[in-house]
Formats: sequence, structure tokens, C-alpha cells
Amino acid sequence: MPHEERNQHILNRLKEVTQHAYKHAGFYRTIWDQAGFHPDHIKSLEDFEDKVPVIHKKDLREAQARTPSFGDYLCVPEDEIHHIHGTSGTTGFPTVFAIGRGDWNAIANAHARIMWGMGLRPGDTIFIASLFSLYWGSWGTLIGSERLNAKSFPYGAGAPGMTIRAVHWLKQIRPTAFYGTPSYALYLAEIAKDEGIDPRDFGLKILFFSGEPGASVPGIRNRIIQNYDAQVIDSGSMAEMTPWMSCAGTAQTTGMLLWQDIVYTEVCDPKTFRRVPFGQRGTPIYTHLERTSQPMIRLVSGDLTMWKQELTPCGRTYPHLPDGIFGRIDDAFTIRGENIYPNEIDTALNQMDDYGGEHRIIISRESEMDELLVQVEILKTTYASGLKSINHFKNQISGTLHRILGIRTRVEVVPENSLPRSDFKARRVIDDRQIFQDFNAKLEKDL
Repeated sequence: MPHEERNQHILNRLKEVTQHAYKHAGFYRTIWDQAGFHPDHIKSLEDFEDKVPVIHKKDLREAQARTPSFGDYLCVPEDEIHHIHGTSGTTGFPTVFAIGRGDWNAIANAHARIMWGMGLRPGDTIFIASLFSLYWGSWGTLIGSERLNAKSFPYGAGAPGMTIRAVHWLKQIRPTAFYGTPSYALYLAEIAKDEGIDPRDFGLKILFFSGEPGASVPGIRNRIIQNYDAQVIDSGSMAEMTPWMSCAGTAQTTGMLLWQDIVYTEVCDPKTFRRVPFGQRGTPIYTHLERTSQPMIRLVSGDLTMWKQELTPCGRTYPHLPDGIFGRIDDAFTIRGENIYPNEIDTALNQMDDYGGEHRIIISRESEMDELLVQVEILKTTYASGLKSINHFKNQISGTLHRILGIRTRVEVVPENSLPRSDFKARRVIDDRQIFQDFNAKLEKDL
């Protein structure tokens, strides 16, 4: 659809969504009254972006602490709630998601539509290898699969021994598609090879991912493709914004498209929250166009991305995130005045031929000058070939990271499979003085 025609449909939905929220949610009514905004003021998309205040995750947490359990942004009676999900609360007060019956169906429809764009069809078997708990990703994939009339295989993840059993299930069932996190797909491939099974024998045609950056990173995407001989598709925004697949690639287009008629997305300056021009970096700000139970209206993601408006191979006219979501802005750390994004290190390492598949980024916070140490796995064959090959790999990493990050980084090379793998999301950044001291002492000894 041409941009102008679609934008008119989006504008109509924004008027309806803001009217609904103003009428039913004290949360929005209070914020908007204080800002001098009323839904009647929306005459254009520019009005919406200029006049509607942004909200943050902390605002949602405060609202739920003030009005347990669902916050004063719940816009339907509690007896209309169909599912309750949420965050784990491991880093603070958990956020509770109340999904109404109508929203559950709308999410299923949206995900089925987007999964069709990925190339999935009725009758395909979709293997879902992620946690079935409060985590939204698994459930969103499941209901999208069901709405698509695909064969759903809700295998799950996280329990001891599940990965090795997943290998044998995959070989037996030979599903069409796999859903999980990129790091778990690579871990699964390692376990399969340890069992003497080639992951390509699973017969997968499509692997689609969310939960962490990676599927749009060329090095990581290529490693997954090489392991499975299948197409890799990236997706994902925020649990609060489900249908989170509203940021998703297609069968023909890599990176992510912003499916603007499902969730209206602006990419904005993270300080002013004003839209940045296409071709520039910013943080996505999301607005539901179909959710009624807990609609998010101009929710700041805190992530970092770069968007473009360009012709895409699939023919869709949505804005495009060619490199997907880079990661969270607050995941960045500053070393000697330079902002470091973990995803930049991930990307660099995954493009190296001898990279063994895992690494750790260790930060020291103990002195006036913060230090960075990267512990990197090297392929077993390269490690076995001797010290000369190991040092060449180490020097290659040091030079590459210095060029990319602008600072000198200490590097420790360890054999492949030395570092722990994850059954869900990889945790690679460690801010720990003692670990840094131990590794640093080892490096000094090796010198």
C-alpha cells in the first residue's frame, strides 16, 4: 500500500486508540491533561508525534505499584482478562501484562499474518524452543502458529536435558520451522554435532528468532545458516508491545520491517524523543493500534536501531531496519570515554573464521581508568595447531576491536566449548572486579 494511503488508516486508528485510553485509563488521562493534550487534537501523524507525551517502563511499574495488580492503564474490566503474563521481576518490581480475550485473538491474527510473510503456511510444523512461562515470546509464536493452521510443536526450553532431547525430536519430526533465540540455535547445533548428528538433517527451512539481537548480524546469521542450511529471519520488539512480531523480516527481506498498521513505530532521538530522519540511529517508540486491554501509547523502548525507507525485495512499503535491533541503549558501557555496545563486539567476533562460538566481555570498575577484557573461544582445530596460530588469532581480535571500539582491549583466547552456553538468552557482559582481576593476573602470567 502506498505510504500516504496507509498513513490515513493509521491516523484513524490512533484517534480511536487515544480516545479509548483517555476514556478508560486514569494513567493516560492524567499524563495527557498535564501535558495539555486531548485526543481531539490529533489531526495528523505529526500532531500525534508532537503532542502526545512518551511513557517509559518505569511509569508502568509505578502505575502497577499504585494500582495493583494491572495498573491504572488497564482499559477493560478485569473479568475480560484472558491471560496474565509478565516480567520475572529479578531486577525489581515485576511488570504484569493483562491480555483481554479480544487482544489475544488480535495478537494471533497479527502474528499469523507476519509469519505468512516469513514464508510459513498452513500445515507446516513449527518447533517452538523457548520458555513457556511468563515469557511472552513462546506464547505469541504458539497462538500465531495456531491461527495460521500450522502444526504447533510447543517443545519449550530451560529444563535440564531438554536440549539433547530436542536434537532427537528435531531429527525424528523434521519440522518446517524453528523458533527460539539465536544463541540457543547455535548451542543446539553444537549439541547435535556432539551427538553425531548434522543439524542440516533436521530438514528445517526457516529459523525465526526474537529475545536478543543476533539474527540480523551478518556473522551470527551466517553461522546459523551454515549450521542448518536454512533461512534465518529476525523479529522482536518488547513484551509490552506484543504482537512483538510487528518488527520482523520476511521471506525475501532481511533485517526487520516495521509493520506500521499493527504497531505504529517512530524511531526517535533518545533524549528529545523527536523522530530522526531515515538513515539515522535512534530508539523505537511504539504505539499499539489493535490492543484494547493495556494499550501502550508512545512507549519508549530504550533500544537502539537505524531505520530506512527503501524498496525491499518483498515489495512491502514499510520502513526497514536493515540491521535489526542493535540492543538496549542502557546495555552500553563507557570505557575511557568511549561508548561501547556489546553488539559491536558480537558482530566483529562472529565474522572471524576461527571464532569458537562464544565469548565474555568483562569490565573492571575498580580504578580511575576502566578496563575491558574480552575472553574469546577459538576453534579446537586452530587451538591444537599451536601457539603461533593462537597468537595470530589473538592479535587479529585485538586489532579489530581497537579499530571498531576506539580503545585497546585485553584479549584472552580459550579453547572452543570452554565458556558456558545458555538454554535461553546469552549473558555475555560481566561487570565484576574479581573476575577481571583473576583473568588479568592470568594474562600477566602468560606474558
